[in-house]
Amino acid sequence: MKRLFACALLLLAACGRNEDHGWLGYAEGDNAFISAPQAGWLARQHVERGDQIKPGELLFTLDDTREAAARDQAAAAIPQIRAQLAQAKANFDLARITLARQEGLARAHAGVPSALDQARASFRQAAASMSQLEAQQRQAEAALTGAQYTLSQRDIVSYVQGPVQDVYFREGEYVPPSTPVLSVLPPKNIFVRFFVPETEFAKVHLGQRVRITCDGCKPLTATITFIAQQEEFTPPVIFSIGNREKLVFKMEARTPGGLPLHPGQPVEVRPL
Repeated sequence: MKRLFACALLLLAACGRNEDHGWLGYAEGDNAFISAPQAGWLARQHVERGDQIKPGELLFTLDDTREAAARDQAAAAIPQIRAQLAQAKANFDLARITLARQEGLARAHAGVPSALDQARASFRQAAASMSQLEAQQRQAEAALTGAQYTLSQRDIVSYVQGPVQDVYFREGEYVPPSTPVLSVLPPKNIFVRFFVPETEFAKVHLGQRVRITCDGCKPLTATITFIAQQEEFTPPVIFSIGNREKLVFKMEARTPGGLPLHPGQPVEVRPL
């Protein structure tokens, strides 16, 4: 009889023991917002929501009529300057030869002083003209490089990999500068956000390793990279009788390559 009574007490105690659910949270992701550095009409859109993109892939194109014209104008100026520079170099060579001849005559006391002065002035003028045209050529080449770069910025390519989450502009719409046209979620940007009760806050610290579990997925490990400065009430998304209406600290855990989870997926986190 006593043994039966003891077993009943153990059973009641087991029923009353709170099950350890760990720290509740959910997966989250930092989207990359892709925008164009310039304003313009959206001429062509090459991806849609849900598409998997990779670095170097063309995402969308802005109208480039004005930029192409500026490139062509900058390119057309270079041959003209090069022709002028070739003529200036020929004049410089002639002035240099003429000056050398007049200096030779002067040393032989057979020249005319005014002719020597004129040769020196012509040489200096030819040298200055050639230097000026060389500077203009460098400036024109730099202008062409700038125009080509500006034109290239009308074709927006991806620097990240991941699925397209949303598209904010469509073909035919005017896109302001530095305004996101679409958003992408790189897999490396997926992390876990969880909430630790105030009573257990002393057990965690930045850099601590944690174990992450969820329904139907293998256990994962990550590192705590963020701890909120102030406590807060458990957010409505975390539904748990044991944690509701308690003060918690929001935390985040990440891995260098991201976590193989879907944003919004509920998880449980435990310290390692």
